[in-house]
Amino acid sequence: MTKDCYHCGDPVPAGEHFQVDILGETRDMCCPGCQAVAETIVQSGLTSYYEYRTAPAEKADLVPQQLQSLLLYDHEEVQQEFVRVSDSSKEVTLSLDGVSCAACAWLIEKQLKREAGVISIRVNTTTHRALLAWDPEQVKLSHLLSVIHQLGYKAAPFEADAQEQQYHNTMKQYLYKLGIAGLATMQVMMLAVALYFEVFGDLDTEFRSYLRWVSLIFATPVLLYSALPFYLNAWRNLKAMTLGMDVPVSIALLFAYVASFYATVTEKGEVFFESISMFTFFLLLGRFLEMRARRQAAAASANLLKLVPAMATLEDGSQVAAKTLKIGDVVTVLPGESLPADGKVLAGETHIDESMLTGEPMPVPRSTSDLVYAGTINGDGNITLEVTQDRQNSLISNIVRLQDEAQMSKPKVAELADVVARYFVAGILIIAAGTWYYWHQQQPDDALWITLAVLVATCPCALSLATPTALTCSTSSLGRLGILLRRGHVLETLCKVNQLVIDKTGTLTEGNIRLVETRLFSDISKEQALQVAAELERFANHPIANAFKNYRADVKAFDSVENTIGQGLTGTIDDKTWRIGQLGFVLTSNPKTEELQHKLDNQYQVWLSCNGELIAAFKLEDPIRDSSQELVEQFHRAGIRVTMLTGDNSASAQQVADKLGIDKLVSGVTPEGKLDYLRSLDHQDVALMIGDGVNDAPVLAGAHLSVAMGGGTDIAKSSADMVLLGDQLTRILQARKLALRTRKIIRENLSWALGYNLVILPLAVAGFVAPYIAVVGMSASSIIVVSNSLRLLKENG
Repeated sequence: MTKDCYHCGDPVPAGEHFQVDILGETRDMCCPGCQAVAETIVQSGLTSYYEYRTAPAEKADLVPQQLQSLLLYDHEEVQQEFVRVSDSSKEVTLSLDGVSCAACAWLIEKQLKREAGVISIRVNTTTHRALLAWDPEQVKLSHLLSVIHQLGYKAAPFEADAQEQQYHNTMKQYLYKLGIAGLATMQVMMLAVALYFEVFGDLDTEFRSYLRWVSLIFATPVLLYSALPFYLNAWRNLKAMTLGMDVPVSIALLFAYVASFYATVTEKGEVFFESISMFTFFLLLGRFLEMRARRQAAAASANLLKLVPAMATLEDGSQVAAKTLKIGDVVTVLPGESLPADGKVLAGETHIDESMLTGEPMPVPRSTSDLVYAGTINGDGNITLEVTQDRQNSLISNIVRLQDEAQMSKPKVAELADVVARYFVAGILIIAAGTWYYWHQQQPDDALWITLAVLVATCPCALSLATPTALTCSTSSLGRLGILLRRGHVLETLCKVNQLVIDKTGTLTEGNIRLVETRLFSDISKEQALQVAAELERFANHPIANAFKNYRADVKAFDSVENTIGQGLTGTIDDKTWRIGQLGFVLTSNPKTEELQHKLDNQYQVWLSCNGELIAAFKLEDPIRDSSQELVEQFHRAGIRVTMLTGDNSASAQQVADKLGIDKLVSGVTPEGKLDYLRSLDHQDVALMIGDGVNDAPVLAGAHLSVAMGGGTDIAKSSADMVLLGDQLTRILQARKLALRTRKIIRENLSWALGYNLVILPLAVAGFVAPYIAVVGMSASSIIVVSNSLRLLKENG
């Protein structure tokens, strides 16, 4: 009987024995190509591809091993786990290995932007991640990954556990290199003391030569193994015709070794083996501590993904991998378990701990039809969920992605620092060459070590770390406050805000609107008026619609309903045109609209009409949020004016404004009117807009800075610069304080980095800085900058 290839489905030729162990069984393959690809899939930990694929793979060709592993990422089934699809493009977050400075990020971005089909690529040197968007019709993901590999970096789709393992492997390698450099430094330094101070008395030439050869033996593995990361980074930069920070470092090490080797062989001149060993040791120590510090800053968002459990329990009691859950699957969650996916509660009541999302410590009640989110913790009841989002589109995945996007969007000061750093490296090389020439003319014996000190001491590592580390730390702190950044300019603009513009319903108020009075103007019954109003409001996505949902009944449906955003709804049934909304909207042709509104003392917010005749008016109440008063008061104390911008033109808008002490009330405005108001502000005003509804979307998109409430509409959240996941408005004040603190930290970092280089450069050129002092100074400078940024992780606002 003919066997089919387990990988591609083609018949296996008679007499061929290509086999691979997959999912606990030995599977037959048709050719070496399919065998190699299948082995790569298994070795890469992607065996789940075979469990959940919907069709056999394409026949594999014989390609290099590295390319085979990259080709796996082109399979649709594999991409489902990590690729996000939007319209005609795809997007993926990549983990990068080998990125050490801003020049590395610039190099990767520059090379990939040249590739056809690449929409955008942004690299974050702090988190070692990249956000890549591409057109799958023009280029394959495997090709783009191969471009990164050709540059000398490793790239793979980001997974929290995989990056954690990669981080630990990198740190382990650094420890090995650090250990060898440290041991060699101790040995060479002892020999250097004997050579410099002649502790054994008058050393004869043979004994001096012997000590130099022993020093060479100890220094060689340091140069060839411990210092390898510096050479690799320098080679990547030079190959791409750019200058990174490891270029002067590598030049210093190689020049010192070659000169010392020559002096040892010829027995003429000075040796610098102790400087080479010490230089490498302190550089590695600095990088090691820097990596640990940056890891602490970058871990917050990655740790969120670890809150999602690995397994989920289906309705029938069987368990499956949580990442394989699809929309429509039904799962059960027991008390104390983490939720495996975003979903809607089908059965059961419980309390959910959502503190990891909103920062609120108190569990919130959840029951049938309520939405719940992956990673949150089930409290005291059994619940059954219907999955509403796959893993890539879950709230927690979106939070991590948006945090990465915010961190990768560089403010102007960061872009300027990166450019300055690149030119600074070129300046260092020119100054070093000039220094060597001058001292070679004046004191030839000192020319080399003075040049080495210049190359090392002035390396601008701290300058490139100054801004990204601070932004990463502050973004992580904002995440803990329940504030999700969607744009990179938020922290920069938040410091400049001098006017707060805020919506009323669902923002200053809870949005928990209740119907408290119905007034009739025709012979229609109250019950009928409420049923018609409820049927029309069913087509609205606004908190007001919730006030009518309890009055829905089995009435004849409207033939058509048109939603006029910010005004109301129009429906047709049995040749009758019904309108619900603002009075001016439902009675468009009635000249007595303003008179009627004034007569009723603006106490009714929603009106109902039929064929232009007034049918009913509804009075609503919406409690003010507990945090609204403190928000307004604290913004006033900060010297920021507060304007309430609302479509509500009833008396309640004025009542809320008076109670909260709002500086200015602009009521009864349409969505376009809200945007026009913002545009009418003085050009010196920087406005922060807070809203939650569909009618707020245009003004949220057009504001200098905008915040959408987490409970608001999707269009509002997609239009805003940041999203407040909880309901505590005072978190926005904490965000502003954190932004001001971040600006101060960035300025301190840049001042320190630039100040250090400006002070150390003339001292090094003048010969007052020994090479080992230069190493310590440069490493300390970088560590100080990163440690200063880490203070932002401890900020509570």
